[in-house]
Amino acid sequence: MRRGFSRIQSVGLSVGASLLLLSCSVTPATRAGNPTAFPIELSQSPTVQEDLAQMLPISAEAEIAGQIIQLEVARTPQQQAQGLMYRPALPDNRGMLFPLDPPRIASFWMKNTPQPLDMVFLLDGEVKAVIANVPPCTSQPCPTYGPGTRVNQVIELRGGRAAELGLKAGDQIKIRFLETER
Repeated sequence: MRRGFSRIQSVGLSVGASLLLLSCSVTPATRAGNPTAFPIELSQSPTVQEDLAQMLPISAEAEIAGQIIQLEVARTPQQQAQGLMYRPALPDNRGMLFPLDPPRIASFWMKNTPQPLDMVFLLDGEVKAVIANVPPCTSQPCPTYGPGTRVNQVIELRGGRAAELGLKAGDQIKIRFLETER
């Protein structure tokens, strides 16, 4: 009889442990890759924020107005959802490229992005729109920014950089992907 009690006790503990694990599971918003589920807010210290920033390797270059802009390429949905969150201001010659395949109407937000950014929306290398000096999100829900037209690439630059480069709708930008080590 003692042995049967141990099995019941063991099953009860297993069920209890399973229920505890279920209560700690990922929320549906996080499973879907929704960045709204990211738990850290801008009110945390800048050092902690920089520790949360993603730093992707330079894997593409864009020539804009005779200047080479080195691009980190956010390829995966997770990399794109994180984007430039928690990053300090970008240097003049740096940016992040978001390839979108298939082309689509895209909009971006500035949640947990401490510095203003310029967003350059492209379709097959042609600038469709430049949204300049997009401010950090300071209220919930965060506003979204986009041209309302299909694009297949978006480049984010330091706020004000697009104007310094003279970028405008209709310009052509050639992006060269760099060979990476395997």
